[in-house]
Amino acid sequence: MELDKKVFRWRGETPTLALLLIIAVLIAWTFGTRPVSMGVFKGTALVIVGLIAGLLGGLIGTGGCSVMLPITHFWMGYPTAVAVGTVLFAVIFTAVSGGYGHVLQRNVDVRVFLCLGLGGLGGVALGSWLFTLISAQTGLLGMILGLVFLWPAIRMVYEGAVQRTEPKREGVSIQGSGWIITVFGFVVGIATGVAGLGGGYALVPGLIYLFGAPVYITMGTSLATMIPLALVGGGIKLVQGFVDLPTGLLLGAGTVVGARTGAAIIKRFKPATLKLIFGIYFLYVSAKFIAGFFGILIW
Repeated sequence: MELDKKVFRWRGETPTLALLLIIAVLIAWTFGTRPVSMGVFKGTALVIVGLIAGLLGGLIGTGGCSVMLPITHFWMGYPTAVAVGTVLFAVIFTAVSGGYGHVLQRNVDVRVFLCLGLGGLGGVALGSWLFTLISAQTGLLGMILGLVFLWPAIRMVYEGAVQRTEPKREGVSIQGSGWIITVFGFVVGIATGVAGLGGGYALVPGLIYLFGAPVYITMGTSLATMIPLALVGGGIKLVQGFVDLPTGLLLGAGTVVGARTGAAIIKRFKPATLKLIFGIYFLYVSAKFIAGFFGILIW
């Protein structure tokens, strides 16, 4: 029995170690083949930001983009379009790491994953094209981001202050018409391509409240779906020139470690309290983006 535990533990750590190795190689290649103006302090700060984002995602199932995007844009000075593209690129590593663990535990509804992935990829392609049209209009892009941030903010404040517990739903599959799930994935894909948020902020509550999905199956299916969405969306933005590669890699390294840590310590925290705290934070971020559209500065 002890051997089985060790084998399972090793299998669970393998993707994390592999991803960190890949990121280390890419960082070495990036810094070695091009001039990169980034000091030790900024590099360390980016890893810490990614760590916090991944930790939150591991604890309450919220995509790390929601944390990384406002910090890199408002407090680290990255232009809005670059922050959007870079953060979506960083989420590739988080989704792969988290999704692999859920696949091992069979927490993925394959039918729903295929429907969401098919619709999501089409939506990401359309959203990425729309992003090129509005990327130079920073005010409009900020307004869109502010409106997008309202959804996770309201959801988290409600669940943290009013509901307090997740809905109790049993089962090992997600019910619902395949074409409706595909359309839902398409809409989430558009938002991912435009706003650069990985999709978990919409996939998780959507699957739970719209389709009555079991929580664990929802988390696994959502993370699995985020893999192709982040790969395609982040890849397109990398080609379009909206990704600061060194920044994305350092954020990615932090998110991988943070997500693994969050999953390991989740039982030590009250998710409702964390949701309330970060829900209020996301309301502030939303207000900051929207106010900026009207020329109002909120500190």
